[in-house]
Amino acid sequence: MRNRLLSILIISGLMVGGLKSEVRIKDIVSIENGNRVSLIGYGLVVGLAGTGDRPASRRGAIFTVQSISNMLERFGITVPREALRTRNVAAVMVTAQIPPFSHVGARFDVVVSSLGDATSLEGGVLLMTPLRDGAGNIYAMAQGPLSVGGYNVETSAGERLKKNHSLVGRIPDGGYLQVEPPNQNIDVRKPIGLHLNEPDFVTARRIANRINAYFAGDSGANNLARPVSPGLVQLYFPDSLENPAQAISYIAQVETLTVNVDVEARVVINERTGTIVAGGNVQIDEVMISHGNLTIHTMSSPVISQPAPFSRVGRTVVTRITQTTAQEGEAKTAVIQKTATVSDLATALNTLGLKPRDIIAIFQAIKEAGALKAKLVIN
Repeated sequence: MRNRLLSILIISGLMVGGLKSEVRIKDIVSIENGNRVSLIGYGLVVGLAGTGDRPASRRGAIFTVQSISNMLERFGITVPREALRTRNVAAVMVTAQIPPFSHVGARFDVVVSSLGDATSLEGGVLLMTPLRDGAGNIYAMAQGPLSVGGYNVETSAGERLKKNHSLVGRIPDGGYLQVEPPNQNIDVRKPIGLHLNEPDFVTARRIANRINAYFAGDSGANNLARPVSPGLVQLYFPDSLENPAQAISYIAQVETLTVNVDVEARVVINERTGTIVAGGNVQIDEVMISHGNLTIHTMSSPVISQPAPFSRVGRTVVTRITQTTAQEGEAKTAVIQKTATVSDLATALNTLGLKPRDIIAIFQAIKEAGALKAKLVIN
């Protein structure tokens, strides 16, 4: 685990450092009026093998029973609600995002999540479910068999076998767009925004300069790109464009242009998982690292005190004796030279034989000492 973590430090450094090379504009920006539309819906998953919601009589989800009854009534079937069995059915919430520039007939993936007390959605099929936006407008329908990356099996004896999370599934291409969302077409009379995925003043300026330099010789194409903020570059259309087809070709040309991306030096730490990711452009001033382990072990043992046999006085008393021991490991020291990189630091920490939690504490200490020339992000 330790060696793997330190390898990740080195590899991630090389990857992030590689971002200094030229990359396509399309890989670092998103188009302004190509926003995704978030949709949500309520539906039923059927075909479960006894892993669905419990009936209302057993303190289950009453809305599942109501939904099944309402669905059957639409097909002309009337069944008393108290007679319904719901273990093969689960009430679910369906969520999706319509990709940018989608039109009627487009298909997209949907995510299905259990709403009641079902134990697994494995093997289920989502019935036709309308998908609405935040204002309640129906844009699409969703239906199909679920793909669940796990299982949850429980026997009558109480044994349980579980893998991953089986209460959330996905339906590839399970959504069908029926109504076209607004602002899905390109208007050549208005500029479009290029939103940087990672806002940066230098990168925004480079994108604008690259676009303007590429189209400098074209008629009516002066100063087409204008940086508005570190996260936005306004892109204007040349006067020579007359129809959407030409506008698409123009945007395609812009997307294929390459620029040098300026990356902020950053170290990201996840304390919950012990993961550390550091960029290759992280610099460290000269610093000495000394690390020693202190282990404290506390043990509590019960001691029973009782009166002599046949005694009429006294009572049995249980007390506890606590014993505490402390063991301190030998401190190890490493010296990091000035202008060291992440690779140098990883090598030095590896010689100390540290665990991920120890490395996290060392990074925090290096930052407090002022030797870490990067932004420290702790999640």
